[in-house]
Amino acid sequence: MKKLTYFLIALAFVFTACEPPQKSVEEMTEAELMEYAKGIHERVITLDTHDDINTSNFTVEKNYTERLSTQVNLPKMVEGGLDVAWFVVYTGQGDLTDEGFARAYENADDKFKAIHRLAEEIAPDKIEIAYNSDDVRRINAAGKKIAMIGIENGYPVGNDIARVKEFYERGARYMSLSHNGHSQLSDSNTGERDSVWLHNGLSDLGREVIAEMNKWGIMIDLSHPSKVANMEMMRLSKAPVIASHSAARAMNDVSRNLDDEQLMMLKENGGVIQTVAFRSYVNSEKNSANRAKSTEVMAAIAEEAGFEMKQRSELRAMSTEERTTYSEALSNMSAKYEDRIAKQVNAEAPAVNVSDFADHIDYLVNKIGLKHVGISSDFDGGGGVEGWSDASETFNVTLELVKRGYTEEEIGMMWSGNLLRVLDEVQAKAKEIQTAG
Repeated sequence: MKKLTYFLIALAFVFTACEPPQKSVEEMTEAELMEYAKGIHERVITLDTHDDINTSNFTVEKNYTERLSTQVNLPKMVEGGLDVAWFVVYTGQGDLTDEGFARAYENADDKFKAIHRLAEEIAPDKIEIAYNSDDVRRINAAGKKIAMIGIENGYPVGNDIARVKEFYERGARYMSLSHNGHSQLSDSNTGERDSVWLHNGLSDLGREVIAEMNKWGIMIDLSHPSKVANMEMMRLSKAPVIASHSAARAMNDVSRNLDDEQLMMLKENGGVIQTVAFRSYVNSEKNSANRAKSTEVMAAIAEEAGFEMKQRSELRAMSTEERTTYSEALSNMSAKYEDRIAKQVNAEAPAVNVSDFADHIDYLVNKIGLKHVGISSDFDGGGGVEGWSDASETFNVTLELVKRGYTEEEIGMMWSGNLLRVLDEVQAKAKEIQTAG
């Protein structure tokens, strides 16, 4: 009898939790809207596909259990209700030589070890690595935060195709074949600057890596490679692909955003674009105006305060100690005049904000359909907009989506459902390929 009672109570809760609001968003008071949005934010699984890391923050002495100055750490994830952070094994592009490949692998190895150290040694009671969508739901139900692993730049693969499987076994569930600069696998979007290309798309090794990623269940990431490379990847892939942190090029014409042709091909492929909250990708013109005004206001305040602002060339000439002293003094002055700076800058050149970010989401939903759109930040790699400047402000994204009329189901799909669906399909295809031999 007790089991039946518990079942009925649980069933009633499910129906109540999923019941649509009795009022429309327009009819709600501000307090009702906040309560409604908070309920949705607590129930859906919030997942951010791109968070850079510095391994100095993954030691026993200093780590993500503390509220560090990083945009992502466990206290900030708790504060903002961010459930899943994809920690990124990023490697900057270097020389395509044996020495360069060795250094790249060493860097990737260090980051893999750091992520596992946090989840398995430092804070296993607070965070756990997920390897599939079932893991995500299980860990979330247990009340812990979730780490997943992506690779930004396939450079550490070197010329050793076996490293694709190795990286999968170490937890990598997506990988881009290049970053800023052409890799041995793929051309980069940065070729648009000078029209100099290395492969005119993918290299032969890059094509082999695509097949190997399909075989082991690593999602192919379109963020950073060139358009020609991306189109080729989508033609070659036997599974859906993702763009882990890109926005809509039709909304802001920068090479890191996907144009409509790539978006339509991604839709046909069944993939998902994780819309990125990176100021200069969301609205370059607005961001430039804001930065210029901020510099102008800071210069005026510095002059009043008798503080000498330094040029980049002057900073480069300083010693590490001198730069640290200068940075601290500048930070103290900025904090002292924070309200004045914000008031003056926002009056004439407001910052790129959550609403601007959501405009990209709206465009993408209208262009390729809601099931192909997700959310990412690029925190600690330059990402963030006003209102979602770090993980502690994650709720503001949900609130903005609620204001725009998206339902709980739709918000859940964008926060995690779409990405996890692609991961499921990629892993199912991998099993099929392995079984076929």
